[in-house]
Parts: sequence; C-alpha cells; structure tokens
Amino acid sequence: MVNGLVCANYSRMNALNVLLIEDETADQLLEKILVAKGYLVANTATSKTDIQSLVENSTDIVIFNIDSPKKYFQDIHCLSQKQSLPIIIFASDDTADTINQIIKSGVSAYVVNSGEPNRIDSIINIAIARFNEQQRLKNELEKTKSRLEERKLVDRAKGILIKTRGFTEDDAYHTLRKLAMDRNIAIGEMAKNVIAMAELLK
Repeated sequence: MVNGLVCANYSRMNALNVLLIEDETADQLLEKILVAKGYLVANTATSKTDIQSLVENSTDIVIFNIDSPKKYFQDIHCLSQKQSLPIIIFASDDTADTINQIIKSGVSAYVVNSGEPNRIDSIINIAIARFNEQQRLKNELEKTKSRLEERKLVDRAKGILIKTRGFTEDDAYHTLRKLAMDRNIAIGEMAKNVIAMAELLK
C-alpha cells in the first residue's frame, strides 16, 4: 500500500498480502486458489477470531469467504472506515437488505456464489481500482473541507485585525501571511493564533 492506495499490479516477488476470513465450515479452496495465484495469505480467521487485531501494516486487502456477512457487519464497517483497506466479500446471501447494508459499509466488491479461479485476479483488481478511486475522492473532499475551514479562520482573523488595528482587508491578509511565513506555519494556523489571542484579551 502506498499513500493509502493499493497497487493493483503485482508479481510473485511483490505479491499482495491478503487477510482471509472464512466461515468455520469453509473448505479452504479459496485460500489454495489465492496461494496458487501468487498472493500471500498471511493470516486466516473465522467469526470467532478478533479480526481487527489481525490487520497488520503489511495487509493490502481483506477477503471474506462466508455464507452471509450479517454476523460480520461490525468488523466489515470497522475495517472499511478505520483501517481503510479494500474489502472483497464472497457470499451466498443475495438478499436486497444485506446487499444494501454492504454497499453502505464501503465494501469494494460483493460477489455472490462466484469464486471461480479464473475470475479471482479480475475481481481483486477491480475491487482495488474501486477502492483507490474512493480514497482519491475522500482525500479530495478532506482537502476541500480543510481549505474552507482555513478560509473561515483567515476571514475571522482579518476581521479582528481590521477592527483592532484599523487595517484594510488587504493589509490584514498580508500581515497574516507575513506572520505565518516568519514563523514557518500555515496561514490558517496563524489565523487560529490571532483569534486565540483576541479571545484572551476580551
């Protein structure tokens, strides 16, 4: 994984590390297929295992091979939201309610009754591509929110300087910018300092 993104292209020298979770009754066929395809199945788990504790820094993708994801919903949600990993689920549960919940949880792929060996690579690559796109959109949204928050802080700090120092709007902005540069901090952080100081002097 690089900068929160998973590389879809791999080789046996640089294979993806898979955390595989299966029902207790699973026949381990999927694990054998993954190993034969060159994936590194570092850990296997069942519903009785503390799944989140098995996730390591080297884990690239999580695959569930289960009858129904219902008893795993909490683990799936935590892995998707907190661990930020692509998740693939192979299951036999095709009910609309289950699928809707899975989609909302952020799973990268949900495959019903289809674990043919010749499809494993394409399923994994598509899931990783979808995950990376979701991460890109999420990062862009976070950056946009951060910029908007910084703009609000700067506008508030400018207002304080205009009111207390008699600056024009341009003078207030350039003063904030110079103070930030002199201290080697972001202008948003400098704006926070100005606001905090104004609060103390009230």
